[in-house]
Parts: sequence; C-alpha cells; structure tokens
Amino acid sequence: MLIFAASDKGGAGRTVTSANLAYHRALAGDDVCYLDFDFGSPTAAAVFDVDEARRATEDEGLHAYLIGEVSEPAWIDVWSETEHRVLRFQPPGCGRLVLMPGDLSGGEFATSPDNLRRCVDLLMKLYHEFDLVIVDLSAGRSYAVDMALEATAQPEMSGSTARWLVFHRWTRKHVAAAASLVYGKRGIIAGGVHRGHDEEALRAAVRFVRAAVPDPESRLWSQVSPTQSAWMRKTEEELKQLASSLNVGYSHSLGSVPLEPVLLWREQLITDEDVLDSQIANQETWQALIQLAARLTDDKCWEQA
Repeated sequence: MLIFAASDKGGAGRTVTSANLAYHRALAGDDVCYLDFDFGSPTAAAVFDVDEARRATEDEGLHAYLIGEVSEPAWIDVWSETEHRVLRFQPPGCGRLVLMPGDLSGGEFATSPDNLRRCVDLLMKLYHEFDLVIVDLSAGRSYAVDMALEATAQPEMSGSTARWLVFHRWTRKHVAAAASLVYGKRGIIAGGVHRGHDEEALRAAVRFVRAAVPDPESRLWSQVSPTQSAWMRKTEEELKQLASSLNVGYSHSLGSVPLEPVLLWREQLITDEDVLDSQIANQETWQALIQLAARLTDDKCWEQA
C-alpha cells in the first residue's frame, strides 16, 4: 500500500508523525519503506536519527534519482544505520524499516515526462517489495504533490492502493489550510481529477490527521485556572464546529496525536523506553500512534464518509 503524507503548512507534524507511524508498522512486523519527497527541505533522516548516513548520500538521494543524476536512489536500513541507541537493538519479529532520503542540495522541480517515469517505476517497484510505502511530500500545493497525483493516475498504477494523509495542527489557521489543500480550487481533489483520477475514489482515499492536539481534560492542563479551563473547552468546541463545516471533522479524520513535548522538542521517534522506562513521553501519545498506524490499512476506517 502507498501512503502519501501531505500538509498545507510546514510545522504541521507531517514528517515526525508519519515517521512514527512507519516505525510502529515495522514493529508490528510489516516491511516499511519511507520516502522523503520533501525536496526543498528533507528532514526525515533527522527524525530517524541517521544524520551521518544522510550526509554520506547528499548527492545520491531521491532528488538526484528523479532528475536523472543517479540510476538508483540511496537507501538506508534504519535498524542498522540509526544513531538512536534504542533503535539499534532491532526487536525480534519486526519488519524491515528502510529510509530513502532526500538530497540536502536538492530543491523543488516541476514534473517532466522523464522524472514522472522514474517516479512511477520506483513506486511500482517498492509497492511490490514492501507491505507499506510512506511518501513524505513537500508542504503546500507543491511539485511533490503534483508528481504524486500524476504518478498515481498512470494506467500501470491503477491496480495499486494509494491513500492520502493530510496533517494539520489543531488551530483555526491549520484546519482551514488543510481543508483548502484538499478541497480548494487548486487542491488535491481538483488536481487529481484534472490528471484523470476518479473524484469519488480520490475523496474516499483522503483522511485528515490532527497533530499536537491539547486535551483540556488531560493531566497536562490540570493546573490551569478555572477561567483558562473554560476558555480551552470553548475553543475546543469552536474548532470542532469549524472542522465539521469544512469537511475536516471526525468522519473525515483518521485520528489525532496529543500535544506531546517529546515530539515538539526532540522531533524523533518515540520508543517504548521513552514511555515505560524514562517516562519522558506520555502513554496516551504512544497509544494514539499505535491506533493511527493500525488504521492506515484498516478498510473500515476508509469507508466513504
């Protein structure tokens, strides 16, 4: 299965959340490949903590492959190459976790017939080799989003299952931006239909993911004043109403991730040691990531909203 991770804005939690989802699927036994298609600002290597490997492949990443500078893109076995001390001890029964990094010297580029062909060939190859392929796209209405829509519209990919996750933070600005990215005049739906996608099928393949969601009832906010608590609850209800009116509400959402200091400040994978041993991360976040990872391939969660 192909999962395309998009967001209208940078800082929406797209890369760090989707990387954690890849990690959890690998822990569950799936072979997972993560592609960094954020051509202007590739950061997935830092999330997987493989910075040394990323520097070694500065000019051999996905950008260089797609524009024809190298015949094969670099790939990194996260379990063996990561500098994260917990990840280096690969748990028994887990699947492969492979990162295909972007190029530090890369940048956005328009889709041409040649790089489109390379993109389709790569996606088809990985689709058959891995259980799950997650493609981290550049933020906004980017060339990377255009290429993903163009590639999945090609006849040879008609039998492939492709789904879209659109990440946003739980604020008025981010909710409105995420709705615009999907439903807007030049959004994912319109862009996909223009390239030959069936509108109904594409709509059914899109789900929203809320990141860094504060819960007014959680322990994190238990010490706020009554006035602040009342304001937070009122704001929460207003956001729910806004999301529903823009088709970004519960029925169109795959789930949410709580506001988590570790994700905000460390921007790396959360391991069970972070939750159970050092206890620097919250159990609620760990469970939310597990649930989201499972829902990626749960057809019941992708029924027409």
